[in-house]
Amino acid sequence: MVLGAISKPGRFWRPVGAVRGAPYLGRMPPLITREEARRLGEIEDHAEIEALVERAWKARVERFGDATDMCSLVNAKSGGCAEDCGFCAQSRFAEAETPMHAMMSPEQILEHAQAAEAAGAHRFCMVTQGQGLSKRDFEKILAGARLVSEHTNLKRCASIGHMSVERATALKEAGIQRVHHNVETAESYYDEVSTTVRYEGRIRTIQAVREAGLETCVGGILNLGETRAQRVEMAFELAALDPTSVPINLLNPRPGTKFGDRRPIDPWEAVKWIAIFRLILPGALFRLCGGRVENLGELQPLAVKAGLNGVMMGNFLTTLGSAPEEDRGMFEELGLNVSRQPDNGSNPRPDNRSGWLRGETPDVVDELLASAPADDGGERTSGPQDLPSATREGDRQRAPLEVRLWDPSAQLRFRAKRGVPPRPDGAPNSSPADQADRPNREHPTTAIATGRAQR
Repeated sequence: MVLGAISKPGRFWRPVGAVRGAPYLGRMPPLITREEARRLGEIEDHAEIEALVERAWKARVERFGDATDMCSLVNAKSGGCAEDCGFCAQSRFAEAETPMHAMMSPEQILEHAQAAEAAGAHRFCMVTQGQGLSKRDFEKILAGARLVSEHTNLKRCASIGHMSVERATALKEAGIQRVHHNVETAESYYDEVSTTVRYEGRIRTIQAVREAGLETCVGGILNLGETRAQRVEMAFELAALDPTSVPINLLNPRPGTKFGDRRPIDPWEAVKWIAIFRLILPGALFRLCGGRVENLGELQPLAVKAGLNGVMMGNFLTTLGSAPEEDRGMFEELGLNVSRQPDNGSNPRPDNRSGWLRGETPDVVDELLASAPADDGGERTSGPQDLPSATREGDRQRAPLEVRLWDPSAQLRFRAKRGVPPRPDGAPNSSPADQADRPNREHPTTAIATGRAQR
């Protein structure tokens, strides 16, 4: 299987007008109809899927050239969530041990951002559990965003649950450029995923973020039990929302959750749907996030070619991911450019092109990918005392830095729940051991003959 590559960076870029007051790419109509998307969703032959990947790759290159948008995150607060999302071990309704992490200080957030920068990320996302933050915790996010803005060359993102226009505006003033808030699944299937977090509330948050002039990051999870037709539904719902960025997650079943007994999605099925989503949302920045290692395995490079602009580098909220150098390599092998611009953090463009939605990506490897050796020949981890004073424009002298990305295996503690209330929807929790007892579930009222949903 030959993946192919592009040879002339930036040659395929076509500038488009930006929406006034909101720095996102602008509306592009889907390249396929709902009917064609449903038909493509039924293909299973690997050669046909490879042909679909080539089609999606062409659409991606024509729109974005060799540009990329590589992310990293920190789980700034974890555990004890009051919501009932069926995929999440942090839910109070899950029988899984709860991953715990108190709200980080602004200085701790900055330390993780500096590690992400040294690992080659373009942007850094601060993530917290639940559907809203207390005033005290929100102030810590604002302070952390200011530090990251001042002391790194990273773009800044936040994922902190529901919010008002006022809070979104405060985030923007603190230096946040993009806010993440998923719809999770198709509207017709949403009640199977959560009953305490309303779909309409998610839409209101996305609207508030856009009204504040921020970029939007809106996606979902595949293999929650939705049908293939509902995947098409979700893709077109996302197209109507027109987000800047679309993160795609593949369910990594957590024991003790509602979806804990689901089998991993077939990797070819996952690649197929990434390509279909690309054709439905040709103007969005696509990234592959949670579950990609467990579900895709050796097919991750083919998934990149199916239309991705980036991945969530390193680890995820409560599970491990890939090494950053492996993530960069998947894109570089296709002729894509993972370097950062000198003004990456200060210029409000969505990816790593130069200028405002025009020009070419950097033509040299980012010198900041390798940490400078310490003066004494040893290693040390940066702290607030190491913060650089140089500006983001041009060369900067960086303090020595030991790359230590967010690591849930070492930085989360797990606590067994004393008691678990019944799920509001009455559904049982399950574990991988239950897989032998029943097949992957579909929505009981919407299962159709189009095939069984994966993830």
